[in-house]
Amino acid sequence: MDWTAPTTDEMHDVAAEAVRQFPPPFAELAQDVVIRVEEFASDAILSEMDSDPFDLTGLYDGIPVTLKSNLDQPVGPDVVWLFRQPILAEWAERGDVTLKALVAHVTVHEFAHHFGWSDNDIAAIDRWWE
Repeated sequence: MDWTAPTTDEMHDVAAEAVRQFPPPFAELAQDVVIRVEEFASDAILSEMDSDPFDLTGLYDGIPVTLKSNLDQPVGPDVVWLFRQPILAEWAERGDVTLKALVAHVTVHEFAHHFGWSDNDIAAIDRWWE
């Protein structure tokens, strides 16, 4: 068994593969979203969210498709952020899920926000913590 932690590029590849598995119409809605993997969320994000660096595994930064308007002036692409170290820490702590499954889960969760779903909407169909 290989216990080498994936690089940010390798984690990106796992996330991108999860997105390629989206069924229509979600696959089309996901095309313009950029996936970025960093070691941790920036200090600015952590401060804004009042979050511990290890508590934030992912983040959607953009305007959900349900709120977009043709009148919106884009300032950049919507982004799904994955934070490598917190994901690795959760994976090690849980011990009951593969790393690939956890990365895919965080990716799908953040893209669900892009599709306009709230955390409560996601929790209603994804009982991940059980």
